[in-house]
Amino acid sequence: MNSKNIQLKIFQKLLRRYGPRKWWPAKTRFEVIVGAVLTQNVSWRNAKKAIDNLKKAGLLSPRAIVSASHQEVADKIKSSRFYNQKAHKLKAFSLHLLERYDGSLNKMFSEEMEDLRQQLLKIRGIGEETADCILLYAGRKPSFVSDAYTKRFLHRYGLLQDMKTYGEIRNFFMRNLPQDVYLYNEYHALIDHHSSAVCQSKPNCRNCPVRIIDEATYCHYANDVKCPPKQKERTL
Repeated sequence: MNSKNIQLKIFQKLLRRYGPRKWWPAKTRFEVIVGAVLTQNVSWRNAKKAIDNLKKAGLLSPRAIVSASHQEVADKIKSSRFYNQKAHKLKAFSLHLLERYDGSLNKMFSEEMEDLRQQLLKIRGIGEETADCILLYAGRKPSFVSDAYTKRFLHRYGLLQDMKTYGEIRNFFMRNLPQDVYLYNEYHALIDHHSSAVCQSKPNCRNCPVRIIDEATYCHYANDVKCPPKQKERTL
């Protein structure tokens, strides 16, 4: 079985078990972008609390964030951790959007995806994962989002091989899957949900919906004696 078929079968099994995750929960594209910055290294619940604080203070727009002082923004996002750094990131992105695109996300997202990705990566504090979240969830562009959960998932499946960098893992998905916004959206969300609910640092392998795909494709970690099944499993 080639990598494309493996990845699609894993996706289908995860989707059947968990259903659509309906990411990204936000009312506007700018709110999605703010969430992508604030959710770094923190739970979504705490990031959402920070977004709500910005919204109540009238600071959920690029012009408002640029006009506000650093301290005003930082004070509203304390629940997101590293709030001083994240305040700098929000102000840097907002200033870039205003100076280059007159605050228009329509203009920004009219750029070619890879050109825009490189542009985003030059903004202070915007790393690869955040840039891809912005492209996929706010811009609806087919840029696959990888993260620590994705890397752990691939490693346990024996699919990581020589891939070490974020870019190599991202390219692995984009090379073997159709370039489809819905697919990339749901796949990333499903991996993250599965990794937090079942495939944790200490995994609950017995309840894993993708423990076995077929005779040649299975989770190598679960096959170890550390994760014995309740009973002999049938291949699907």
